[in-house]
Amino acid sequence: MTDMTEAPATNPMLKKLPLIIIGVVAVLGAFFLRDYLTFEALAENREALLSFRDANYLLTVLVFIAAYVVIVAFSLPGATIATLTGGFLFATFPGALFNMTAATIGATAIFLAARWGFGESLGKKLENSDGAVKKIKDGIDENQWSMLFLIRLVPAVPFFLANLIPSFLEVPLHRFVISTFFGIIPGSVVYTSVGAGLGEVFARGETPNLGIIFEPQIILPIIGLCVLAALPIAINAIRGKKGL
Repeated sequence: MTDMTEAPATNPMLKKLPLIIIGVVAVLGAFFLRDYLTFEALAENREALLSFRDANYLLTVLVFIAAYVVIVAFSLPGATIATLTGGFLFATFPGALFNMTAATIGATAIFLAARWGFGESLGKKLENSDGAVKKIKDGIDENQWSMLFLIRLVPAVPFFLANLIPSFLEVPLHRFVISTFFGIIPGSVVYTSVGAGLGEVFARGETPNLGIIFEPQIILPIIGLCVLAALPIAINAIRGKKGL
């Protein structure tokens, strides 16, 4: 006889619905918003934005953070422009804090949607696998903090992928949130500071140097942080070989 107290299984399609919605909105946003979330649009509307900020500072902060969260959560184009806008409207500080907070909230939304839709089942499959796949999974589990900070610090890792990968590897929510907020500090501060100087860039009729993060005085300290984050992984690997 079937146990009537057993909770009904969640419909697989229902679990995937948040990710499906994110995917659909991302495609529609890429098509319809590509001309609005641009540097040119920011330049054209800069006076109106500054006037609105001066008249409604707190409301501007709330609207900006909400818009940034939506951009990140739905993987819409314009995350870099949003970061620049944070600096342009609110200076490097508290602009960087607003940017980091919004980016972390948006990233967490994707993380939870992916975990609910695929991450739990995929994590169990990896845990129950054998051979090389299981070794890789165990290696990541042993160095979660280091791996999480690495994928945030390395500029070459797309932000969207850095949100998805941890959801498939059973990373605890608190680790994801903490590593995201602190891991994006270098990049956020750099681009927010670029945004803070946009007034002069607009006055000269130029465009900002978004490749500034790869200049030696900026990329070298970030590489140093990457090395520090990777150090525990290297130590564990050496210990593992000695234990063989």
